[in-house]
Amino acid sequence: MTDTRAFDEPEQGGPADHAGSPARLNTLLLAAALSLGSAIALGLARFSYALLLPSMKADLAWSFAQAGAMNTANALGYLLGALAFPRLTRRFTAGMLFNAGCVLTALLMATGGVLSETNALLAQRIATGIASAFIFISGGVLAARLASASPRDAGFVLGLYYGGTGWGIVASAILVPLTLVNTLHGWQFAWFALALACAASSTIAIVAVRRVERVEVAPLGAGGATQQASAVAGELRWPRFALALGGYGLFGVGYIGYMTFIIALLRNSGMNASVVTGFYVLLGVATIASARIWSRLLDRVRGGWALAVLNGLLALATLMPALVTHPLVAFLSGVMFGATFLSAVASTTAFVRHNLPASLWARGISAFTIVFAFGQIVGPMVIGWVSDGAGLARGLLYSAIILGAGAVLAACQKPLDAQHVER
Repeated sequence: MTDTRAFDEPEQGGPADHAGSPARLNTLLLAAALSLGSAIALGLARFSYALLLPSMKADLAWSFAQAGAMNTANALGYLLGALAFPRLTRRFTAGMLFNAGCVLTALLMATGGVLSETNALLAQRIATGIASAFIFISGGVLAARLASASPRDAGFVLGLYYGGTGWGIVASAILVPLTLVNTLHGWQFAWFALALACAASSTIAIVAVRRVERVEVAPLGAGGATQQASAVAGELRWPRFALALGGYGLFGVGYIGYMTFIIALLRNSGMNASVVTGFYVLLGVATIASARIWSRLLDRVRGGWALAVLNGLLALATLMPALVTHPLVAFLSGVMFGATFLSAVASTTAFVRHNLPASLWARGISAFTIVFAFGQIVGPMVIGWVSDGAGLARGLLYSAIILGAGAVLAACQKPLDAQHVER
């Protein structure tokens, strides 16, 4: 049967959704404040490591495989947090888990400033990954709730939340170079600076969470009712969206290879510190802008095509610096990658929101987060191992191929309600 619902019109909202209305502005401001959670979980707690990696690798005499293992440890913690999240939601609200994750992440980031032994740093990265998962998943659930309260802006709201990672990337790009000291373990000062940024962001995000938890989920339309009936009947039968899960898992493998080693590639190619900082700031700004760029795609596409398009663009962005190590090419790659990669994450939350009832959002988002975490565990070590043997450019080439494969899988995913009708 032809999939006629993949590009359905987005749900129509009520009066509160009209452009410029106080309610609409309040919703967008709440989404922006909530997005500081994703800034903490990914921008500050994870992606900042790419900026620290060259100094830590040189100081601690790591290979690329060992350096990649630090991000693998973080992803392992992320996986453990994702696995624990559905059980924890039986006792705690999403807001409580979000707040706890913010506080723990800030404290754990500070411990990076007092550690220098590799195994201790691995343990710190695992614990940080667990806390980050609590923030990111619960924040996704809260963002989906906020999106459903303002259907006309649903894609934009989700994009704002995930695009908040860009604020963390920009903050990292500024803070890390300013606080790196040319001395033994001089990178430790940067961990303290990042911890302070996490604490400051937490204060704003936690206030926003209290208000988001009071938001009522708007009823879906007739089409949404059909989707909910289908989802309830299936009770999260994983094989029904296995292609989307597979495409997202490969996204996890491919994108993290880029985010872990792109700074090392640029430095090894002879680019100076100011160029590298400019690249990372530009990548972060593009991530923030991605909220608006892809909002209509997230609103309209109910199957896997949104993830497929974004994976394909990421493959191209990753391929560019692997083939040509020139500042202009690097900057173009950074803009394309930044404007795309967190929207791939947002596309899975949009998929869950389009196809599952609100009562199953936490489980659906957790399912995608689990395969994402598996991908991130594999990615840094495999790409690091390839980079040790054949160079960083070859590692990024493999990342691009993996992202392309993820695009193919995601393109084959149909909306869940359409699959139900076919049966």
